[in-house]
Amino acid sequence: MKIFKPNFKFKSPQKGLLITALLVAQFGFAQNKSDANYKGVIGKTLAESKEYWPQPVKAPAGAPNVVWVLLDDVGFGASSAFGGLIQTPTFDALANNGLRYTNFHTTAICAPTRAALLTGRNSGRVHVSGFSHTVLSAGFPGWDGKIPSDKGTIAEILRDNGYNTFAVGKYGVTPDEDATDAGPFDRWPTGKGFDHFFGFLGSQTDQYNPDLIEDQAHVKPDGRHLTDQITDKAISYITKQQKAAPGKPFFLYYAPGAVHAPHQVAASWSDQYKGKFDEGWDVYREKVIANQKKLGVIPANAVLPERNPLIADWKKLTPDQKKVYARFMEVYAGYLTYTDHEIGRVINYLKESNQLDNTLIFVAIGDNGASKEGTTQGTISQNLFSQGVSEEKNFQSNLDNIGEIGTAKGLNTNYPLGWAQATNAPFKNWKQDAQSEGGTRNPLIIHYPKGIKEKGGIRNQYSHVTDILPTTLDIAGIKAPQYIREIKQDIIQGSSLYTSLNDAKAESLHKVQYYYIFGNRAIYKDGWKAGAAHLPDSFALKSALGKNEKPTATNFDTDVWELYNLNEDFNERNNLAKKYPEKLEELKKLFEEQAKANNLYPLIDWQDVLGRRIHNPSGDKNQNIQELIHKAPQTGSTN
Repeated sequence: MKIFKPNFKFKSPQKGLLITALLVAQFGFAQNKSDANYKGVIGKTLAESKEYWPQPVKAPAGAPNVVWVLLDDVGFGASSAFGGLIQTPTFDALANNGLRYTNFHTTAICAPTRAALLTGRNSGRVHVSGFSHTVLSAGFPGWDGKIPSDKGTIAEILRDNGYNTFAVGKYGVTPDEDATDAGPFDRWPTGKGFDHFFGFLGSQTDQYNPDLIEDQAHVKPDGRHLTDQITDKAISYITKQQKAAPGKPFFLYYAPGAVHAPHQVAASWSDQYKGKFDEGWDVYREKVIANQKKLGVIPANAVLPERNPLIADWKKLTPDQKKVYARFMEVYAGYLTYTDHEIGRVINYLKESNQLDNTLIFVAIGDNGASKEGTTQGTISQNLFSQGVSEEKNFQSNLDNIGEIGTAKGLNTNYPLGWAQATNAPFKNWKQDAQSEGGTRNPLIIHYPKGIKEKGGIRNQYSHVTDILPTTLDIAGIKAPQYIREIKQDIIQGSSLYTSLNDAKAESLHKVQYYYIFGNRAIYKDGWKAGAAHLPDSFALKSALGKNEKPTATNFDTDVWELYNLNEDFNERNNLAKKYPEKLEELKKLFEEQAKANNLYPLIDWQDVLGRRIHNPSGDKNQNIQELIHKAPQTGSTN
């Protein structure tokens, strides 16, 4: 028999003691060191020991339920709650019994807004300056689309503080390469703090045949409209949770795909608006600004910006054009009213179950301004990046297929640009225009019967999507954690709106904010704002592709900056760049500082995307980026 002999020699008594200790630990002859947080006593026997059971985590006494509602692609002047001509009775009721925030801002496009909302940090700081879609991300800290673990989400924070957490609808910040049933799942909603998720991971999906996920697996849709399905699921999550743990607070993140393309809704909703928009987009804007003044959500002396030169005078359109364009808007309006109805089902459930009074509700009506991605004619099923499709052919296709607008066949239905400007009243520009209030300014409603004394109040404090997380924590009485899952957390950059809930004159705490979407950029400080448009943007590129033209290249260094005093000129009609050049230079310098602090460099624009100079998962330099974008339309949309 071979006898084991240690392959070492003791050179000193001290080393002998060390080796002995190591052997004891190796073979289990000594008790492991107890957890530093363990408060009991461990003796040799049970009689000599004292048990310790940590108390289960509970939310602070009286902590409210929390519901965040985030809509998609809704302009400031769309919903009736903020003066629009589209009826949203649920939003009206919440606003009339809560507060309307008129100076709230998003990032100008969906994924960066959602990343900033969920983390309370700027989109670049959490690595989502662009998208989490493979072809729209890049291998840089601000652009890889992967939210790091040291930027914890609201769901992680609330779950660790005694809440159950649910998300339904659009998520939009899971990297494409992770979005299969093989995972990894750490950047799926369930990996970011949500107990349950039901919805889709990408930016857009077919509302009748969605790319549907439940928790950590794809599931088969049941054929109903997705918004109907997510509403049922949201109510069922809360019902089951309250039955199992009555009174335990919950967090619900309700983010429908609505009203992002494709605009799909039952005819019973869109037909309610038949003939309502026959007067056209110019008249729509005039009516809306008048309503907004009556509501007090804009200054009484506000003036509409001039019609964008890309948009035709409605009076000069042909009868066929008016017919098609009006139908697009009827469908969009029906879609928004239907979405409001579905959100109303959740609100009614909370009321009937006696939970509404102690539920803190935030409704952000849009994750950016109205969408310009429907081109000047609107789209039904067209590939927006297809080359060789003239404007005339595009319109003729829409006329021939007008009956498909809003149906399951309209896989990319989006209204014409004129309606984007109309539903964005009183602002100029639209989604993706991070340099403009039209891209970044959205209505916000806060409803909290238990905590808001004034009903129907107006709040004008400057705020940003990053502010919703710290406001929620303040109201719930929860401190931002230093660690989540033993990972030290980065600072939260948003500012709380808590003091403004019952003080209309409370100071605006959010003093500085940068904006950047694919070249368009801006910087805000204390009421002053400098911004630069960067062309060609995606709309210009699509237009050029449709005409078989090559877009004119631009240079970041030659972009023209404009300057506005938003305290006096809220919808940016008076460019002060020449009058106050020193102020402009001061703000441009501040933009550079913010860009460096928030991982924004290198600056990436739409030409970098379409020029195949960023992440191509196939490694094929010759593969057409348009094909990549539309290869998996359920999760690969640019919208």
